[in-house]
Amino acid sequence: MNEDFYAIIMAGGGGTRLWPVSRRSRPKQSLRLLGDRTLFQMAVDRLLPMMPPERILIVTVQEQAAQLQRQASLLPRESYLLEPAPRGTASVIGLAAVALKHRRHDAVMACLTADHYIANEGTFRALLSAACTLARQGELVTLGISPTYAATGYGYIQRGEPLGEANGFKAFRVKAFKEKPALEEAQAYLESGDYSWNSGMFVWRADRILEEIRAHMPGLSAALREIDAAWGTKRAASVLEGVWQDLQSETIDYGVMEKAERVAVIPADDLGWWDIGGWDRLFEVFHADAKGNLLLAPETLAVDAVGTLIFQDPDSEPRLIAALGVENLIIVDAGDVLLVCPRERAEDVRRLVEQLKATGRDRFL
Repeated sequence: MNEDFYAIIMAGGGGTRLWPVSRRSRPKQSLRLLGDRTLFQMAVDRLLPMMPPERILIVTVQEQAAQLQRQASLLPRESYLLEPAPRGTASVIGLAAVALKHRRHDAVMACLTADHYIANEGTFRALLSAACTLARQGELVTLGISPTYAATGYGYIQRGEPLGEANGFKAFRVKAFKEKPALEEAQAYLESGDYSWNSGMFVWRADRILEEIRAHMPGLSAALREIDAAWGTKRAASVLEGVWQDLQSETIDYGVMEKAERVAVIPADDLGWWDIGGWDRLFEVFHADAKGNLLLAPETLAVDAVGTLIFQDPDSEPRLIAALGVENLIIVDAGDVLLVCPRERAEDVRRLVEQLKATGRDRFL
């Protein structure tokens, strides 16, 4: 039995690279980008065969909570932890660890996100169980995705010495975390066979990650101790609000994992994992047609088009989208906004969001 095993889904991000479909009122995790279920619903669905709803916690912000609750009504209201403002994954994970410590002193937590696509869900659950076995022993475990090409849009994990097997999966000591590389460096990583993509999925005991935060992020640790001391009292909400505003935004990768000891990686083969971080990632999830086009709209007309994505928000009024003689474009219809950009500039869509903010055109955000 894994009654000590909990899942934390981090679901407070904005998803600016998926603008104009992703907005403040409808962030990417609440969107139906890959079918009839939203990314958030898919994240919950794949956990339910291995744990009951009450052991799935969602960390999000107040303005997104109601929408997420409607999409996963089977989760109890107590499953939602609200951060007063976005402060990065380190703060989110620290808050969740404090919450779990008050539920069960030996809780093991899987830290997951709401914007991943995973094709082989049975393998995913088996990997989580293997990671849980290592985490009980005090390891900080990350799931590394076995790379299929020299990607420059992902961080990498360098594997060190073998640690044996956990539930049939090989585990390794983490030698180093690497930032997103240039193409030549990514090619060298791929050819060496010693690297995994950094999935951003972690498994550890709640008390262990709080120890590491105390060692490497003293400011966050002090704030978490204040939150911990007030937990369950009438002061809890005001203390959380008060200390949260002064926190610096930081990722758990940079704040803790790159400095911590006893970090292990389990390489994940054949998981069918993709981080849906931008429009170009849809080419990795769906099969393009013979000309490399991905036509994800009810009515499209593509003539002499090559390597082009046409996507229409499924919740908007359908209309014909026609493309003639274009190559390697992203075309996204959100009803009130039409996005057109080269595929190689898909990562830069956030710059449009920044420009909208700077010019006060909030109705499009």
